[in-house]
Amino acid sequence: MRIIGGKLKGLRLNPPKNLPVRPTTDLAKEALFNILQNQIDFEEIAVLDLFSGTGNISMEFASRGAAQVTSIDRSQQCIYYLKDTSRQHGLDQIKTYKADVFKYLQAETEQYDLIFADPPYDLNRIPEISKTVFEKGLLKDGGLLIVEHQSMQNLSNHSAFVEQRKYGHSSFSFFKKIL
Repeated sequence: MRIIGGKLKGLRLNPPKNLPVRPTTDLAKEALFNILQNQIDFEEIAVLDLFSGTGNISMEFASRGAAQVTSIDRSQQCIYYLKDTSRQHGLDQIKTYKADVFKYLQAETEQYDLIFADPPYDLNRIPEISKTVFEKGLLKDGGLLIVEHQSMQNLSNHSAFVEQRKYGHSSFSFFKKIL
């Protein structure tokens, strides 16, 4: 696992083996950020990273200049690892919170330019993520929600769905708040 762009490009991340995670592969992450690079200006955006795990995605956004990255995970071990690693590398814009993602979304009132969610693939509540994000108005105008999920799962029945990109067994579904 490594940072693929920005000021920390090439940094290898070595999280403890006992973390309860399934990190986004470097191949899928690189493909995702190639797509995003052509759609958004990373500088000064506010990002919400749900099910942040090792913080791989949070650190990638911070490395590329995101002004604010809020990382949510229910594992205290993951939160400690991300907090410690981001502090070591001067990524002060990353704020971590130990919380259940669904409870957090229900209570959240801030709006974001981009929300990324990488829930456990076997979680049966994945479709609730897009529903809650849009019902609660958590995206700024033109904002993106990206949900990583198993390729066999279809999330296209939400009105804000834009497209699904497949990378082997993993897919990214994109949702956009229309201006």
